[in-house]
Amino acid sequence: MRQPDPTHLPFSLAALGHDFAPATPDRDSPGTPGCWIILRENGLVLCRDGLGLPDGVLPVAGPFAVPPVLVGFWQGRPLRAARLEPEAGLPAGLMAVSASYRNQALDDRLITLAGLARQVLHWRDRSRICPACGGSPGEIAGSFGARCPSCTREYYPRIHPAVIVLITRGEEFLLVRKADWPAGQYGLVAGYVEFCETLEECVVREVMEETGLAVTDVRYLASQSWPFPSQLMAGFAATCAGGELVLDTAELEAAAWFSAERLPPVLPPRASIARALIDRFAPGLGGAIENP
Repeated sequence: MRQPDPTHLPFSLAALGHDFAPATPDRDSPGTPGCWIILRENGLVLCRDGLGLPDGVLPVAGPFAVPPVLVGFWQGRPLRAARLEPEAGLPAGLMAVSASYRNQALDDRLITLAGLARQVLHWRDRSRICPACGGSPGEIAGSFGARCPSCTREYYPRIHPAVIVLITRGEEFLLVRKADWPAGQYGLVAGYVEFCETLEECVVREVMEETGLAVTDVRYLASQSWPFPSQLMAGFAATCAGGELVLDTAELEAAAWFSAERLPPVLPPRASIARALIDRFAPGLGGAIENP
């Protein structure tokens, strides 16, 4: 069972441990055999025997939606990521499994590697055309950056900050629900940081916009990389300071106050910072609940 520790959640270097070492694109030797993180639509390609990463020079023939990219070293060997076109076939020894953070059949390391590949390949796919002049940027040696040869502008991977907040009221905590979440699942208020806004100001604004509640005592707890495709979730707790619970129905389907004695039917998956904040910081819970 995954432990709900915000400092060791999936999508972090800590989740990969000493088996992973970052690498920059200029260190690649394309003909050297290595390990592969191969994505196809929402699936991660793994070996049928043991659910391990494919190995070799190029274990699949393509076609590729995003060509292979060196993302690091895995157990001392080159680790490359690539995205297949949806119609691409797989050799008999490989299969695609859901790479969702909800898939509890995958351990934290595989979920994290799939997330790393998703982020890198999303950036590589989005940096093919210079937005200033329409040129074709090339790689900047020693980084994942890109430089346009026509106008010399440089671009680097973009990470989008967002906040997620556990709101408390005495022994109760507020959970919300979006319409497209699995049946019965509740989670936390969250939203993107806007221009000229601190993380704490974003917490106050998002809570007011989505629930009509005012909050105070906003305090940072933990963060999680969220590669869907390139967010950084900053987790906070805040105390309800009043107001009437009025939902923004364009964002939320439901919201309610819960407690250690009265939980929702389904909590967020254990791979998420939402679940870690609820498990460890909701009043009265103390990490003891087992709802998957």
